[in-house]
Amino acid sequence: METVFQQIPQTGDITLTIQISAAFNYSAVAARRLVNRFVADEISYLLRAEDPVLVASERIVWRVPVVLAFPDAGTVGHAGTVDVDVENGRLLLTPAQIESMHNSALELAARHAASGSAS
Repeated sequence: METVFQQIPQTGDITLTIQISAAFNYSAVAARRLVNRFVADEISYLLRAEDPVLVASERIVWRVPVVLAFPDAGTVGHAGTVDVDVENGRLLLTPAQIESMHNSALELAARHAASGSAS
């Protein structure tokens, strides 16, 4: 089971009954900061974290999107996501996920370079 809270309506009626217990020790801001530090140090300084969404599955996590961004062009595309445990702040990543994010960033950079040279 996985429940993702991406956009909760600002107005209107909503009934949502979910009971999950967890110590909420890491905020969305803290999770984003942890992911920013990790991707810059371990993959590329051109990767950055965006606003997380709360996901409830086996554990409650912040799912943090990671994008490739160039100083002169801004965001080029989505490179992957990193889950951050809300209780302990641990990044839930496998070596395969890190490699996939790295490869996605390389592909996005190559596409960006090719589109820039075609102009």
